[in-house]
Amino acid sequence: MILSLFRRDRPADTISVLYGMIVAQARLPVFYRDYAVADTVNGRFDLIVLHLALVLDRLSENGKLESAGQAVFDRFCRDMDDNLREMGISDLKVPKEMRRMGEAFYGRSQAYLEAIPAAMAKNAITRPLAQALARNIYGGAPSAFDAAPRLAAYVLEAVRDLKAQDLAAITAGQVHFPDPAGVPVATE
Repeated sequence: MILSLFRRDRPADTISVLYGMIVAQARLPVFYRDYAVADTVNGRFDLIVLHLALVLDRLSENGKLESAGQAVFDRFCRDMDDNLREMGISDLKVPKEMRRMGEAFYGRSQAYLEAIPAAMAKNAITRPLAQALARNIYGGAPSAFDAAPRLAAYVLEAVRDLKAQDLAAITAGQVHFPDPAGVPVATE
């Protein structure tokens, strides 16, 4: 029994693999260089939330996969908790910060997921989607409204890409996103 812990062929934790792929996509330099997302703790958090919301929405399409979605969200929460502690946030402040992050996640994901269906139906960037991204990813800065349409085009491409992927493959940790460098500069 204990020897099974030391086997080399032990299967990887698919939830950690899936979450790792979400984080890896959100950390691509192209978002910070070409999409003008701030390369800060908040900017990185916002891109993780965006990608996580898209994957969780895809997993929620099948009621049998809600537990997988919950497991990915739990992994996100553990990661955020670990990051807060690593940044030196005191044990007494971590719960307050986690609550703030949870509220941010739910508010942002709700804004994105409410705006995406209309954009998908039109097969075009819509003002609500661009505004949600400008407000949440770019902090509502005046320059945000120049950068948000390209990110909105990327989001629509990512939603299409995720919908085309097999749910079993996604839950096995084999999720892929479009190459953000390949998304053309868009206008509203």
